[in-house]
Parts: sequence; C-alpha cells; structure tokens
Amino acid sequence: MHTRTAGPHSPRKNQFLARVASGRSNAENAEDLHLAETTIKSHVSSILATAGVRTRIQAVAFAYEAGLVRPVLHR
Repeated sequence: MHTRTAGPHSPRKNQFLARVASGRSNAENAEDLHLAETTIKSHVSSILATAGVRTRIQAVAFAYEAGLVRPVLHR
C-alpha cells in the first residue's frame, strides 16, 4: 500500500489535481487543455501515484488536506 506524501507537488501537478478535485471529467480536461484524453488519463494516473492514493475520490480528499482546493460556499 502507498502512503500519502505530505504537501503539494509540482505546480503543474497541483493545478491538474485541483481540476480533478473540482469534478472535471477526463474529457472536459482534455478539451479545456487541448490534450488527448489518453494524455489526461496518464496525468491522472501519475497524480494518483504521486499522492499515494488509488481513486479519484481519494485524490480529492488529498487535495483538500493539502490545501490545494477549498470548498465553495453557496448562499
């Protein structure tokens, strides 16, 4: 089992992790970033491995714990 690494990673990985944590799909990220969906999947896999997690849900939790994203409060 992997262990989570503390703190943020490279700025690019942090930016991408924030996009994943915001709920953007692979297809949406691919379109927004002008990349192939297979490239996006590769980035997601790399982020999961770097964060020491296995699922996107765990990556979202990691992003919040690392302070990379904040909850959006709706009024």
